[in-house]
Amino acid sequence: MSLSNFVKRIRDIMRNDAGINGDAQRIEQIAWMLFLKVYDAKEQDWDMDEDDYQSIIPEPCRWSNWAVDDKSGNAKTGDTLLDFVNNTLFPTLKTLNVNPNTPIKKSIVKATFADANNYMKDGVLLRQIINIIDELDLSDYEESHAFGDIYESILRELQSAGSSGEFYTPRAVTQFMAQMIQPKIGEKMADFACGTGGFITSWLSELAKQVKTTDDQAAYDDSIYGIEKKQFPYMLCITNMLLHGLDIPKIYHDNSLLRDVLDYTVDDQFDVILMNPPYGGSEKADVKNHFPDDLASSETADLFMSVIMYRLKENGRAAVILPDGFLFGTDNAKVAIKKKLLTEFNLHTIIRMPNSVFSPYTSITTNILFFNRTKATEDTWFYRLDMPEGYKHFSKTKPMKLEHFAPVVEWWNDRQEINIDGFDKTKKFTAIQLAEEFGYNLDRCGYPHEEEEILDPMDLIQRYEEQRASLNAEIDRVLSDITAILGGAKQ
Repeated sequence: MSLSNFVKRIRDIMRNDAGINGDAQRIEQIAWMLFLKVYDAKEQDWDMDEDDYQSIIPEPCRWSNWAVDDKSGNAKTGDTLLDFVNNTLFPTLKTLNVNPNTPIKKSIVKATFADANNYMKDGVLLRQIINIIDELDLSDYEESHAFGDIYESILRELQSAGSSGEFYTPRAVTQFMAQMIQPKIGEKMADFACGTGGFITSWLSELAKQVKTTDDQAAYDDSIYGIEKKQFPYMLCITNMLLHGLDIPKIYHDNSLLRDVLDYTVDDQFDVILMNPPYGGSEKADVKNHFPDDLASSETADLFMSVIMYRLKENGRAAVILPDGFLFGTDNAKVAIKKKLLTEFNLHTIIRMPNSVFSPYTSITTNILFFNRTKATEDTWFYRLDMPEGYKHFSKTKPMKLEHFAPVVEWWNDRQEINIDGFDKTKKFTAIQLAEEFGYNLDRCGYPHEEEEILDPMDLIQRYEEQRASLNAEIDRVLSDITAILGGAKQ
């Protein structure tokens, strides 16, 4: 089939359905159908490769038995199709018999449909969309590979689909991070808030270049681990993994923050962690109980940083995206987290990114922290990545590209301090400086020329709260120092 207008054809049909309200619902509607189509293709492979393969999906609910239109006139459509989808298909898939012994490749079906919904109300339009999706020939390597790119474009649309953008990290960023982390065959990587699987697919893309033998392929297939709390991105991620050829995608529908970090053992640790932790959100108050008192922040990004530190193997490597608030924040929890990071890990590089990288989802400025668990930090390099020439800001039509990281890549292996117009673009600071001179405020080599910036109200409130907390903590620290000096003078 022609893949060039695949999404457009579906979008045009859905616009006529009264049940679809906005881009987010449209993409979610496409997602469950795509999952069943992709899963059906996988099951056909498993059926050929395995003796006596048994599907977890009852025969009437397998895609090939209800969705395929053989042009005989018997394909379900209209109210009959709607009744089947709403009252048979979804209830059946949501209540599949799954237990701890159920293989992952089967249990993912129930997990994928746990909170999924059919929004469409017109069974004739639903039939038209199912027919378009069924035209995909996933047994054809070229078409399957091309569809992977189409699927990527669907995920990219999430960035402008309301709050769903939080699940999508621009591919240029995930590719850059995966490249710089340098995957190796035999290593296992994790993303504890994996969204639609962007970091995992970028990791796999880099690792695939090293696959030479069947043993390498087995290590490749077993190299990833992901957790996603929310149902919709979990569904997208599972489909993404199946499209990338992973028959047993170790992606779990769970919340990474609901386990005591002190309970983690070496068996729970990974060689590499690549993440963009959710930030600006909040968890239930009792989530803090899973963390030591000094690390119990109310900010989700801070909590994930603690999880990352406890789950990174000895000699392991990590690349993590964090907002500016983590860098400049000097409240007690943030200071404790950064102190742990500097004293127990080697925080060797921080890349400051332009504020529109995640536009239009958020304009909060973000950073990439590269660290490993080899030794305590001695020095940390900061690098400010400026907007490329000809760009005032990134947008949906002018997104960030991998080539925009070229200056960082060129600098990476031959690091020199750079000062432009009296402002540091890249500079090295000692851990002692960062701790004692700056009080764990890591806001170095920032953007010197501030432009007028109109933030989303919630982004503005979050930034204000972070800056207020940081300022209050700084005042408390200075007063404490003064009190100590005065106390010493009296003696």
